Amino acid sequence: MSRRRKRQDSEDQSEIDLTPMLDVVFIMLIFFIVTASFVKERSLGLNVPENPDNPPPPDPNSTSILIQVTSSDEIFMDNQRIDVRSIRSRIAQKNAESPEAPVVVRAHEQSTAETYVAIADAAREANIYNVSLVPFVD
Repeated sequence: MSRRRKRQDSEDQSEIDLTPMLDVVFIMLIFFIVTASFVKERSLGLNVPENPDNPPPPDPNSTSILIQVTSSDEIFMDNQRIDVRSIRSRIAQKNAESPEAPVVVRAHEQSTAETYVAIADAAREANIYNVSLVPFVD
């Protein structure tokens, strides 16, 4: 009889209790679910055409206010380099000439988003809300 008891006792001792491990796994799962729900994504709204293969035909009655941004974040308007601080006044001047003209920013793919945001903010200060971003490659 003593041999049978020893066998049963050794079998009972060899079993691993998984309850604490499952408790830890469930607590981690709840933690990740709760923390993941508070993450907010920040993005920049852009006017991107739906079908880039077929651009819309240009309207002959309206001209656009074209602003070019190089890879080194230099801003050009009418083939003249302009400072960031003078963008709003130049856009307002062009808007006075043609009030329905949208602002088109041709930005190089290596230019920063900060430059585009500065141009878009300047256009909004000049009461122009139709600002588009077009890729530009040297």
